[in-house]
Amino acid sequence: MKRVLSVFSVFFFALALAGFASAGLDHSMFIQGEFKSGPEVTKKCLECHSQQGRDFMQTAHWKWAGKPNHVKGMESSKEEYGKRNMINNFCISVEGGTNPQNMASCTGCHAGYGWRDSSFDHSNPVNIDCLVCHTSEGDYFGAKRSGGAGTVNKAYVESGGLLKAAQSVGKPSMINCGTCHFYGGGGDAVKHGGLDSSLYTANRSLDVHMSAPANMTCVDCHTADKHRVKGASTMMATHEGRVSCSDCHADVHKSNPLMAKHLDAIACQTCHIPAHSRGQHSKVLWDWSTSGKKKDPEWEGDHDRETYYPTKGTFEWGKDVMPAYLWYNGQIERYMKGDKIDPKQMTSINKPVGDIKDKKAKIYPFKEHLGNQPYDTRHLYLLTPHTFQGYWSHLDWQKALVEGAKGAGMEYSGSFDFARTIEYISVSHQVAPKEQALKCADCHSPQGRLDWKALGYGSDPMTGGTSRNK
Repeated sequence: MKRVLSVFSVFFFALALAGFASAGLDHSMFIQGEFKSGPEVTKKCLECHSQQGRDFMQTAHWKWAGKPNHVKGMESSKEEYGKRNMINNFCISVEGGTNPQNMASCTGCHAGYGWRDSSFDHSNPVNIDCLVCHTSEGDYFGAKRSGGAGTVNKAYVESGGLLKAAQSVGKPSMINCGTCHFYGGGGDAVKHGGLDSSLYTANRSLDVHMSAPANMTCVDCHTADKHRVKGASTMMATHEGRVSCSDCHADVHKSNPLMAKHLDAIACQTCHIPAHSRGQHSKVLWDWSTSGKKKDPEWEGDHDRETYYPTKGTFEWGKDVMPAYLWYNGQIERYMKGDKIDPKQMTSINKPVGDIKDKKAKIYPFKEHLGNQPYDTRHLYLLTPHTFQGYWSHLDWQKALVEGAKGAGMEYSGSFDFARTIEYISVSHQVAPKEQALKCADCHSPQGRLDWKALGYGSDPMTGGTSRNK
């Protein structure tokens, strides 16, 4: 009898815990005492969540790299690629530089503590920062960003902030995700054309998902299995699962023959996100070649955004921008470190793959970001300058490129110039209300936004051009 009662006690205790978990378990009953560092908090987390720690260490969020399953022709590669070892046309590279502070300025957004250089131990679960994804204590995020390399600043620790942060853990909210993803490229709304802090207070006109009455959060769509978060950005070489509009809206338009006909070739985002950067201005050009000059006052103001920094060069910004429209079958052609370029041509960093004959491809919207960045004139490849506490301090390109090449394991000939680049960024957020979706004439008219010939059609399929459905 005692044994039966014991079994039922365990059973009902498990049910109680499940109920707590679904409602958001109050961890203050389990977590007490003083914490002197972030890793001390992680040790406490791992007492109950050791398997979650092991799972997380296998993810791209932790490694900033993964199998290049997103890159055409590299699917069988044994090497892993990601933010840690690839080039972009914003801040260019995480690994450019031998000074640990260069990497530390980037890894302030890493979900770990103390990644400053190659000595960081990715195999030690105590280095994981559980709080950045799970705390609801708002002051924690500023303390992490100001601590350097993802560590937490001393003042926050001494004020007892880590205990408050640990006791408030739960399901990730928008601020857990947005603290890093809204600020990619060095500032709010810089990189992405639909991920920025305006989503925190979005109304329905800005985003039908993040606003009332839906009030969804990032993890409602970007679900995770063993801490592998779904989502496939065209900026990255790897993904751990895709998120599709049809995950929730599978039967939309199928009852309307005309609309259903479009589903074969047109992505949902193409009609339902009529412009990118709808919340605030996003960067559309970064020209490094103009850097190093004395600040010119007449270049300062553009929509409350800086258009020139002596350390970074010239910027251009855009709001409510009509996207570029390209065929995309789920793969990209990715520029990898060391790839040759033709400096007379625009170099694509991550061109979407697909064309009108590709039955897996659909027409998707993209934000275009133009760059002008250093390349080696003899080796003919893009370079990785040492920026933070490097070029941004001394404005000496030669010194920055020598140090940057060492940090990236590249050869630098000593001769450089600047090359034009373009990066295509997925437009999948800030979905407009259905009444703001594109209408027929937005595409099918002489002033329509689609370049039919560039997309492979002879002309507008509504007025006689060949339809892919035929």
